[in-house]
Amino acid sequence: MADEKKTEGKKEAPAKDAAAAPKAPKKEGSGKKKGAAGQLFEVQDASTPFANRFPRLRKQYEEKVVPTLMKKLELKNPMEVPRLERIVVNAVTKDAVANPKILDNLTAELAMITGQKPIPTRAKKAIAAFKLRKGIPLGAMVTLRKKRMYEFMDRLVNVALPRVRDFRGVSPKSFDGRGNYTLGLKEQVIFPEINFDKVDKARGLNITFVTTAKDNESARLLLAELGMPFRK
Repeated sequence: MADEKKTEGKKEAPAKDAAAAPKAPKKEGSGKKKGAAGQLFEVQDASTPFANRFPRLRKQYEEKVVPTLMKKLELKNPMEVPRLERIVVNAVTKDAVANPKILDNLTAELAMITGQKPIPTRAKKAIAAFKLRKGIPLGAMVTLRKKRMYEFMDRLVNVALPRVRDFRGVSPKSFDGRGNYTLGLKEQVIFPEINFDKVDKARGLNITFVTTAKDNESARLLLAELGMPFRK
């Protein structure tokens, strides 16, 4: 009888484990949840830096800039208010003709400044006097939109430009007549992301602000309300 009880005990053990098995796969760290339609989507961890951060400048535009421009431009519909559409950051170096490896440093610096991978820009035509062949890479550019666009402009007007020596404001005349503004910078080292000790050469940047404004004055008002320090 004792042997039969031991045998029965051994047979019951696997059934107990099998019953507990379905509860084990329940994991909270999988990073996925089911949406309303049953599909899976990634869930951002709240501890991840900037995971759910809303750009400060975007919030300022919605809460302060839109009402202000509606009043100044005498607009009735908020959808008519000019907005920032994209920012294009472009850098070109003539030294790349003789030494293409210089573009590696330029591309790396542009990526650090903007937080986005640049794409190469190439010569559109050949110029024999400068030993320039059509199609060779001369620089790099980045097009920023949405969240990265607002964060870049926030850092530009509040951190980078104030670091310019004897800074008195940017020129209010660099508009193209279609609501777009181009700002030229002489050195990339004004951005705090650049390590001055590792810079091989000072390089200039062209930053173009593309807006939905229909004229220069509307675009100027928009950029000024977003913090652009125009020279008076």
